[in-house]
Amino acid sequence: MEAIAKTNFNFPGQLSLYKGKVRDVYNIDDQYLVMVVTDRISAFDVVLPKGIPYKGQVLNQIAEKFLDATSDIVENWKISSPDPMVTIGRKVEPLPVEMVIRGYLTGHAWREYKSGKRILCGISLPEGMKENQKFDRPIITPTTKAHVGHDEDISFEEIIDQGLVPEDIYTQVEKYTYQLFQRGTGMAEKMGLILVDTKYEFGTLDGRIYLIDEIHTPDSSRYFYGDTYAENFARGLEQRQLSKEFVRQWLIENNFQGKEGQTVPFMPDSFVSEISERYIELYEQITGEAFKRADAANVMARIENNIRNFLDTAK
Repeated sequence: MEAIAKTNFNFPGQLSLYKGKVRDVYNIDDQYLVMVVTDRISAFDVVLPKGIPYKGQVLNQIAEKFLDATSDIVENWKISSPDPMVTIGRKVEPLPVEMVIRGYLTGHAWREYKSGKRILCGISLPEGMKENQKFDRPIITPTTKAHVGHDEDISFEEIIDQGLVPEDIYTQVEKYTYQLFQRGTGMAEKMGLILVDTKYEFGTLDGRIYLIDEIHTPDSSRYFYGDTYAENFARGLEQRQLSKEFVRQWLIENNFQGKEGQTVPFMPDSFVSEISERYIELYEQITGEAFKRADAANVMARIENNIRNFLDTAK
């Protein structure tokens, strides 16, 4: 399959097209958002030069599964997924913060801790913790949502003081975040996985809070294999994990962390194929289902036709 790195459709009623790091989002009559999950991949808040075949399908279908599985906790934006790479939903006003929740000290949190920081987003962390150590209770470490550049850590107090989110709404969103993470943790355990950390995005419409975007995908979450966690932690070994952290590690090893003056290293086709297979592996591990590669004969035409058919029916 040829990787779909960009789209540029023109649908009836289309008011705008927003291109995110991975998703192309079409606003239809301020009523629907048509989200095409492309095969672009980002790391360190930089879109890498090559797309990853089947990545968009993997992300979209994992998110679809978990949106459906958590709709009893909080309403979500999704209305339909008419194509393996597309979700169509309500146009919701997004909150300007992302709710990052962490069950373990790893990734960005570990890098901050290792550098000597003991306060993360206003939360005090104890001395003597080790990489990948489980927190007594998951912690929420929100970030700002940067349209360009890096998202920034932010505390509850700063969110309220800056008027980014009303306190009553933020308090409810925080509750939803814990509940969603608990549900995701339980679903992961059934598949022999540990949901290590993830992020959720929320928005409001007519005074109601909605869960938006994707959830529990390898782009927004990190998973460890449960059967080797304890032994690897005790021995100080790297954890076997299902996430795109291995992409970040490859970039770090090739002297790239998204910092000024750094250049994205060349990605050989063999590495692109490895990333694709890792995403498919993650889909199968998380869902317990065999991944069915969508028809790759003419992907762009298929996507456009499926979206147009939905919009025609929705009129």
